Amino acid sequence: MDIWTIRRDDGFFVTNDPARLDFDFIHAGLTSSYWSPGISREKVEKAARHSVAIGLYDFNCFQIGYCRVVTDHTHFAYLADVWVDPQRRGGGLGTFLVDSVVNQPEWHHLRRFLLFTADAHGLYARFGFGALEKPERAMVRLGSA
Repeated sequence: MDIWTIRRDDGFFVTNDPARLDFDFIHAGLTSSYWSPGISREKVEKAARHSVAIGLYDFNCFQIGYCRVVTDHTHFAYLADVWVDPQRRGGGLGTFLVDSVVNQPEWHHLRRFLLFTADAHGLYARFGFGALEKPERAMVRLGSA
């Protein structure tokens, strides 16, 4: 996997460098989210290991956001766990994170980039996400946890 970093002029940056990930921060954020309340740290770390895990950092190199991409790097990607520290929201950092991820050249050729959201449709629409074209073709098998 090639490691990439994208920087803003104000010092904030996004990178897929796994050595920078702060799992204390990531776990705390995801357990407070509506989609994974109470998730174990073990599951958070396992999910990151089996995905392209991406961190958002401030100019002091402290992690302030996270997301991951589950992909075969050929046809399909799923954007998951997009989260920015609530104290840092409102300054365009979530937009910067999503833009940095979905516009990576390594994913431009993908046939599908999927995500689920309950409350950020407007954010993702800016990057070309929309409702399923043929929802009758989509199915889901729900797990127990």
